[in-house]
Amino acid sequence: MPRSTRPTRTRLVLAVTLTLAAAGLSACSGSGDAETGERPTTLRLAIGGESEEGYDPTLGWGRYGSPLFQSTLLTRNADLSIGTDLATDYHVSDDGLTWTVDLRTDAVFTDGEPVTADDVAYTFTTAAEQGGLTDVTGLEEAVAVDEDTVELRLDQPRSTFVNRLVSLGIVPEHAHDKGYAQRPVGSGPFTFVDWQKGQQLVVERNDAYYGDKPDFERLVFVFTDEDASLAAARTGDVDVVGLPASLAAGQEIDGMRLEAVTSIDNRGMSLPTVPDRGRTSPAGHPIGNDVTADVAVRRAVNVAVDRAALVEGVLEGFGSPATGPVDHSPWHNPDTAVEDGDPEAAKALLTAAGWKDSDGDGIVEKEGTKASFTLLYPAGDSLRQGLALSVVDMLAEAGIEVATEGVGWDEIEQRKHVDAVLFGWGSHDPTEMYNLYHSSMAGIELFNPGLYADDRVDAHLDAALAATDQDEANKHWRAAQLDKDGNGFSAPADAAWAWLVNLEHTYLVDSCLDLGEPHVEPHGHGWPITAGLTGWRWVC
Repeated sequence: MPRSTRPTRTRLVLAVTLTLAAAGLSACSGSGDAETGERPTTLRLAIGGESEEGYDPTLGWGRYGSPLFQSTLLTRNADLSIGTDLATDYHVSDDGLTWTVDLRTDAVFTDGEPVTADDVAYTFTTAAEQGGLTDVTGLEEAVAVDEDTVELRLDQPRSTFVNRLVSLGIVPEHAHDKGYAQRPVGSGPFTFVDWQKGQQLVVERNDAYYGDKPDFERLVFVFTDEDASLAAARTGDVDVVGLPASLAAGQEIDGMRLEAVTSIDNRGMSLPTVPDRGRTSPAGHPIGNDVTADVAVRRAVNVAVDRAALVEGVLEGFGSPATGPVDHSPWHNPDTAVEDGDPEAAKALLTAAGWKDSDGDGIVEKEGTKASFTLLYPAGDSLRQGLALSVVDMLAEAGIEVATEGVGWDEIEQRKHVDAVLFGWGSHDPTEMYNLYHSSMAGIELFNPGLYADDRVDAHLDAALAATDQDEANKHWRAAQLDKDGNGFSAPADAAWAWLVNLEHTYLVDSCLDLGEPHVEPHGHGWPITAGLTGWRWVC
């Protein structure tokens, strides 16, 4: 943007103030009134999360955080365990093909109509037919057995289908028309009031909601950029602001505190696992890298990288070292951690595999091939750029040369099988782990870009997906990472990726606002914090 047209801080604050005024709100602190002692009835948030497609769960709304307007059958607790919501109970048949869900009978939509099993069956059927962002893969049919029981019948066992019961908001069959996404009707804790695209979303408390009532009569979500959001926090115009750690760290704002939330939002390097044989993928993209195809190099990368230093130096301390793609989840295997930050140990691994610095240039080589590769990251992503540049220096101490390039996603798509890529992932659904490592997913979209394949890992991933018991599924998810015989995709074994850091999501929060027990958040900063919204309370 030319300097002459860049908004000033004053104009940014004014924009937020005008947005709040349009919602009938004053630009004042969210804390209680000093004279009357009354607590505010409106909560104002600048956390992003605007849905371009609108607020229809069958099209993808509500996959992350709270769907606000709609109920879900199940809910995810703060520790990622599963609880009930619209459902009172559920069970899975012995063959894993039928999920029977019992429904509560006191739920009503905001238009006064009761929520029925027909509505649930309709929602799942419609989501499957839409083929949109809501993944209902494997659903064969949804059938209302009686007024408060629905059967969800799958074409094959799928343990991860439980995540659809958690994330898919239930819509009313009688009111689900073409305009639904713009003016949603649901049985959730809030009702729709107004949506001004690109500016704000206003919702009100649903006093007919069957669950715990929110502490706020009204919520206003303002859709502003990071600079404007920070400016609004400084002037007391918003109560919760989602900001990257680089902006949030060191901010001292009267009446606000910094809140850091644990997440599964990670950053890691995919490493091509097959050699260069001059082949191309079905899409015509080149395949193979003779350096990273050597498991000794991949293990050395994992050992040489100092993850704690990355957390402190790049994440400003707001994060943790990553051992894999699913840290902080019930299906994580803690045995996958390796002793890192040790370039000498990395050199020893390389030497044992025949990599030596024969010409004294500081880069090891083997059979005429230098231990050198390129690491791509999305151009414009300053966090990934910082991680990439730091990794370059760390691996150089072990004799591995890395060149970094910031490029567009189209180019990453073309080069993902020959170059390392610095990705960001992280999901409450272990299906993502399946997609990143199962051989059948190699090269599909951005999944398994390194073309990793191992029959033992595939077998565990398949068994986890087909399990009818969540505990049994988790055993196989963990074994795919590292089994009792030392096999797996993780750093101590095949080291198909070098996972670097897990991010903490940072928020500036009104000092009088208690967010309750924080939920472990998925990839994506901002909207996920709303998962615990009904438990938030003013405390002063």
